[in-house]
Formats: sequence, structure tokens, C-alpha cells
Amino acid sequence: MSEISSPRPLPPAVPVIRNTATAADMAVRLLQPLEGMLAAGESAKAEVVAIREQAQSFQLLLKLTLAGGKQATLQAESPKPLAQGSALVVTALSETRLALALQAGGDKPLTSLDLQQLPPGTLVQGKVVSSAPLPTQNAQTIYRLVVNLLNTPLAGSQLALDSPQALPLGSLLSAQVQGSQSLAFLPLSGRLDQLVLGQQLAAQQNRQASLEGLFKGLQKLSGGDEALRGSIDKLLGALPDSTQLSTAKGLAQALEGSGVLLEAKLLQGQTGTLPQDLKANLLRLIAQLMPQLPGVSGPLAGLQNALGQNLPNLARQLLGAGAAGSARQQALTFPLPSRLLQNMDGEADLETLLKLAAAAVSRLQTHQLSSLAQTQVDANGNLLTTWQLELPMRHQQEVIPLQVKLQREDSAKAEKAEQKETLWRVELAFDLDHLGPLQVRAQLLRGSLSSQLWAERADTASLINAELGNLRERLQAAGLEVGELACSQGMPPQGPKTSLEQRWVDETA
Repeated sequence: MSEISSPRPLPPAVPVIRNTATAADMAVRLLQPLEGMLAAGESAKAEVVAIREQAQSFQLLLKLTLAGGKQATLQAESPKPLAQGSALVVTALSETRLALALQAGGDKPLTSLDLQQLPPGTLVQGKVVSSAPLPTQNAQTIYRLVVNLLNTPLAGSQLALDSPQALPLGSLLSAQVQGSQSLAFLPLSGRLDQLVLGQQLAAQQNRQASLEGLFKGLQKLSGGDEALRGSIDKLLGALPDSTQLSTAKGLAQALEGSGVLLEAKLLQGQTGTLPQDLKANLLRLIAQLMPQLPGVSGPLAGLQNALGQNLPNLARQLLGAGAAGSARQQALTFPLPSRLLQNMDGEADLETLLKLAAAAVSRLQTHQLSSLAQTQVDANGNLLTTWQLELPMRHQQEVIPLQVKLQREDSAKAEKAEQKETLWRVELAFDLDHLGPLQVRAQLLRGSLSSQLWAERADTASLINAELGNLRERLQAAGLEVGELACSQGMPPQGPKTSLEQRWVDETA
């Protein structure tokens, strides 16, 4: 199955949805006689199961359903292309000729889109099942495609469209709805196809484990050679502390070194900051642990196979096996649930540390894949870009993972770039021993900030409420207009629209 990827913009002409060749009153020549299968004038149902372009015609493979349910396949030569999957009624004209007509109620490809179901800006994904060039009317060749839709309320339907690009059969494509009869192809360079992405997201979610287990194990490790100890010291020493995260510069450096940008840095040859990159340091640790393990046999062999699947190899990701939708959905929740491989009360051995390090890499990759899955164009045409990551923060003698989710929503309504509005959303989740689990959601638009905090412990919620006035003053001193600040006991609601978002709508309406 091919993937459509383009390093350059498409020509201005966008794919236009048009009728495919009509089968009404069209006759085809059979490449083998009917041999009594149908008498002249008799009819049967048929389906186009394959099509192949030839020099002056198109070769069709038809599957006929005869009286009594018996099926047969025939090869025919047609002057025009027919969409693969088309449901037909065929009538025998002679032993070597058939008349074709679209079956009433058959799977006729759509020739236009219902904008009530798919508003402009909607992301459409499909698989190319038929592609044929049209007679050339000018210098540019136009290709007629039939696409099976894979998402949206029209999933399972076929769409007929004309495109300036030749797309191989089986190709997956993504396009944005521009009108009832026009789509704009979206290049897949820089983003994984959503279908494969969903499979990998579930697979990585099943392999990942919380970072706490790894860092506790590293802190308790007493053995190991000098090179291993050096890798561990570099990993722990590169972690930011609360003082660094309290400044804009320090926070920016921590975000850059979180591992979320590692692959982009490598592609661009930016290796100067790799010693401070969390994911790069985890991979160095794995490289140091592997040679120190005893002979590979039994469970360790399975462990190394699992580790190979965990390493950030794009080809391996693209060829991953499918996983359950529930795991994918769990991977898209924020914060990412805690998951420990085992109790780390005692000292961890090298094999356990290798498992924990591989699971930590999978956790970082789950955040990366979740970011890609949540980066999309919504039904209103607004572009939503998501960055989700995890920052292990040094706090006294502990390492506390801080989960961060940043979202930027660019409005598509304004015609001029300077008129476009950008809405920022920030979510934080962390757990401090003396405060318990905390979550924060904030929104920033036109310099105005609103925020809601949740604490699971009642005493922590009371403490935060007592400090909200001080927080408001500090935010105002930073030049922000501050809207609502509130703290509640419990956990934030989950769903497409939270109470904070509804209040923001009410305030700005």
C-alpha cells in the first residue's frame, strides 16, 4: 500500500469531483465467449473487481452473479474506464458482447459532497481504488480517480474526482474539503497517515511505562561499569529542576530537550543539543546496558526483540501491527495514565533497567504520536497543532514527571493573515508528595488568560484557593489580562467541551 507524500506544493488546480464513465448504453467486448452462460437478451448482476489500462482501451474483470447464486468471472475490453467496485446489470448482446448499466441502488461513486455532513475544512481520508488518465485537452494530463472514503460520516462510500496527480492504486490520501465539488490534497510529509498512526499509538501505549520506575531504579543502582555510570549521570544531570522551570528561558530549554524534537533535530543535523535531550540519553543508556547483560537466551531474547520494536525507527513504526481501539483511546487521554512494570522497592538489576528504559522510550513516543494524532483541521477549518510531552523534574532527592500539553488553534475565518486569531491551550499534570495529584488547564487569547486548577486532596484545594490572588497579581505583572482563576477539588471533566471552554465562550460571545 503506497503513501502519498509530496515535498512540494500541488499545482493551483485542485481535485474536482466529477462523474465517472457512465455504464448506461455502453457495450463491452468479451475476451472469451459466454458459452451459454447467458442467452442473448438475458441479464445478470455484476461487479467490477479490477481494471487495467491498455493502449487504446481498458480491460475489466467482471464478477457475475447468475440465477441460483452461481458466480463466474469474465474479462472484457471497454472503451472507457469503470470504477472498481461498481455494481452493474449486464445484458448479453451476443456470445462476445455485453451491454452494461449501473445497477439501481448500486454503489455509484459520489460526484459531490454534502457540506452539511462535511463542512469546508473537514479532513477526508481515502484509498484509491481506480485511476485512469482522461483524454488530453491541453498540455496538462488529468487523472480520473475513484476513492473509497475511510473516515467521516461518509466512510464506506466511493468518491469520484479528477486530479492533476497520478495516484497509484491502493494509495492512502488525505484531503481537505474546500467545496461541494473540490478538495485540496494535504501532503503527508511531516506527519504519519492517521490510520497507521492509530495502530502505532495503541502499540506504543501497550509497551510504555511511567518514568518514575526507571529513575528510582537508576538512583538505587550500585553496580555497573564506568561507561554505564557515566550514561546514568548524564541522564540525571540533564534533567531540569524547579528553579530552571520557573524562568521562560529555562522552560524553553527544557521543552527543547524533552525528546519530542529528537527526530527533527537529527534530520536537520542539529546535534549540538543532543547531550541534553532526554530521549537521546535514554537511547544511550540502552546502548550501554545491552552489552552488559549475560548471554541472550529465554526471556532475555524476547526482551531484546521487544526493545527492537521500541526504538524510534520510522520504518518499524510504519510496519507495526494493529492494536485495539481502547488502547489507542487510552493513549490519547491527558494526562497519560501512570503504569509501572513492577515494584521497585529493591535494587534493580540490569535486565530490569533495560525493560524500564525501553518502556520509557515507548512512553515518550506515545506522547509524540498522540501529538500527531491531535494535530488536525477541525470541522470549522481551524488548524489545531498539538505538542504533548513529559518533563522529568528534579525536586530535592526525587524525580517528578511533569506532563505538558500545548495546543495552538489558528482561526480560518479571517481573510488576512494579520487578522487571524490564535488561541493557546495549556494543560499540566503532576503529583507532589506534599500536595498530591494536580492538574491545570489554561487558555490564552488576545493577551487574556483564564485558568482552572484541580487538586485531588481537599487541603491542597483550599491552599491553592488562598493563593489565587497572589497568582493573579503575578500574571498581571507579566503583562497579561487575567480572566477567571479557580481551583476545585477532584479531577477535571473529560469530553469535547469542558466547563472552562464553555465559560470562555460565554465571556467572549
